[in-house]
Amino acid sequence: MFLFDGPDRAEMTVLLAHGAGAPMDSPSMTASAQALAEAGFRIARFEFDYMAARRTGGRAPPPRAETLNPQYLAAIDALGADGKLIIGGKSMGGRVASLVADALFAEGRIQGLLCLGYPFHPPDKPQQLRTGHLADLKAPALIVQGTRDPFGTREEVSTYALSPAIEMLWLEDGDHDLKPRKRISGFSAADHLRTMAEAAFAWAERLD
Repeated sequence: MFLFDGPDRAEMTVLLAHGAGAPMDSPSMTASAQALAEAGFRIARFEFDYMAARRTGGRAPPPRAETLNPQYLAAIDALGADGKLIIGGKSMGGRVASLVADALFAEGRIQGLLCLGYPFHPPDKPQQLRTGHLADLKAPALIVQGTRDPFGTREEVSTYALSPAIEMLWLEDGDHDLKPRKRISGFSAADHLRTMAEAAFAWAERLD
């Protein structure tokens, strides 16, 4: 059910769900998981049922994010992590995690929320915001976003009402996979992933 990266006895585990269109072992997810593992986390990746079904020939489209909440909760139960647990994911996976985070945080089951490329709105549809629940979020959160992400640029996100519990890490010229154009930014994808992972670990160490 899970793909693991990082030390088995790490003090902090991050549970990551995939985005809407790519599986848990996509190049982007794998690179992010490995970078986080190198920073010191234990990483557990899992798939929602519709994506797992595609491996056996199913072609189901992604369901509405909120309908995946029970599956995320089931993954937490199945993981049974020891020590600190941070939940999150890539794009839609992070969005689903954000929908269940506050209840879990209130119960003491998680310490925080890590979103990689949060889908603040669909591309080219900035009026269709997915931020309502983020205004009152209580769980400590770190959202890592590329400055040119079509799901929410730095300029757009600066106008949103976001909870003070949310910290933003902006990666210069990064796209939805956090990848920059090196000839423009001077940064490589590996540079940004290392920055993301080191910042995430430093943030997580501050959590109760």
